[in-house]
Amino acid sequence: MVAERGHEPVMVDEVLRFLGGATTVIDATLGAGGHAEALLDAGVERVIGVDRDPEAIALAGSRLERFGERFTAVRTRFSQLPAENRVDGVLYDLGVSSMQLDRPERGFSYRADGPLDMRMGPDGERAMDIVNTAPEEELARIVFEYGEERRSRRVAAAIVRARSRSPIETTDELAGVVASALGARRGGPHPARRTFQALRIAVNRELEELTASLPRAVEILAPGGRVVVISYHSLEDRIVKRFVIGAEALQVLTKKPLTPTAAEAASNPRSRSAKLRAAERSRAA
Repeated sequence: MVAERGHEPVMVDEVLRFLGGATTVIDATLGAGGHAEALLDAGVERVIGVDRDPEAIALAGSRLERFGERFTAVRTRFSQLPAENRVDGVLYDLGVSSMQLDRPERGFSYRADGPLDMRMGPDGERAMDIVNTAPEEELARIVFEYGEERRSRRVAAAIVRARSRSPIETTDELAGVVASALGARRGGPHPARRTFQALRIAVNRELEELTASLPRAVEILAPGGRVVVISYHSLEDRIVKRFVIGAEALQVLTKKPLTPTAAEAASNPRSRSAKLRAAERSRAA
């Protein structure tokens, strides 16, 4: 199924395998509404969509209007899941959405010039604020920890030198600074890829949000309810793996993470790094 405006939800068949028989599901990362639409079409009686981005809420609301009261949208961070009595499923599709990534004015991509923003919602610190004010040591830590960039100190030093001449305010400017510091590999990924990932994670406090949200999801799951998480890089997947293994109330349903089929990976490049983990709340918990 191809989502509105060309945004294709990832691993839909696998999501439906675990959540398609549920009564009420919280889609904790609503985005353009692709997963929510698939769940509602599959017969889930009610989907509550959560997103901090007002543009996502508006787009998904328009797209899912045909479902009437079966769909409800809530604008909040997913660390603050709605206080429902009990739900049968909670779904996370982590990371930046295609809807955000493909719009240069949101400032997520090194492939198109735009303001260096990277916020998933309208509030808080922007990437340009971090880039232009954080001490060099802190920049190196962010790029190393969140971007897993081994040459983080070189990146941080280059940013500090560049911003001493003039503020770094656009994605093109930052991508150029990083590329000059690291050099480019012919045919390889853009040298700024890891730095952009690191700044996005820092701006949106993505790992902290995930760490806070997973226990909340378990709290509101009914016995037999399931939590399904799709992650896209090792930092997220590590948090999810440790949580589902360590939570006494959960039974792991995926001993190893599921990955997209070869056909999906070929048709939807965004899915290629996806890993899906699922767990069920014990009926004895």
